[in-house]
Amino acid sequence: MFEAFPKIARLNRECVITEKLDGTNAQVWIRDISEIDPNEELHTPYNVAVEKHGTIYIVAAGSRNRWIRRGDDNYGFAAWVCEHAHELVDLGPGRHFGEWWGKGIQRGYGLDEKRFSLFNVHRWTDPASRPACCHVVPTLFEGLFRTIDVEETLEALQVFGSSAAPGFKKPEGIIVYHTAQGHLYKVTCENDESPKSALK
Repeated sequence: MFEAFPKIARLNRECVITEKLDGTNAQVWIRDISEIDPNEELHTPYNVAVEKHGTIYIVAAGSRNRWIRRGDDNYGFAAWVCEHAHELVDLGPGRHFGEWWGKGIQRGYGLDEKRFSLFNVHRWTDPASRPACCHVVPTLFEGLFRTIDVEETLEALQVFGSSAAPGFKKPEGIIVYHTAQGHLYKVTCENDESPKSALK
């Protein structure tokens, strides 16, 4: 079978740099129950069913690599999803990925509570567009991809501290999303080769 060589994306295109939060990867999965084939076996161990505006939605919680629920939770995320399910259905059907972080998780960030911060900054940056219980990872830079901007954004984060938790001086690092490639890349403040040293 013929296989074409993939098209090469241009490096000199837009990128978005966000703060990398040191918590645990999480997802909220929402589905209109009427769209489920009655003959389909639902393997997702959904946490709760919610009726809103005449529609019943099922809402499930996941970690990086498995579905979770009360009693088999990941730092209390499934319990939080159950508690806020009526708000979370406003995210709309689909999978919504983010970071579950704060008190008792990894760095803690000096917070007294845990937070769920969505990754899709273009969709959720406006607070009016998302449920009040959800945050979004901070955008630190938008523009053409240049290694100098990656380096300077990381250095500013190290100097000024976390944007997600102002006053916290030991942030984890940054995530670079290259729009043309559609790929994510991470650079951490510690135990990672800096862009400057990588170019030497």
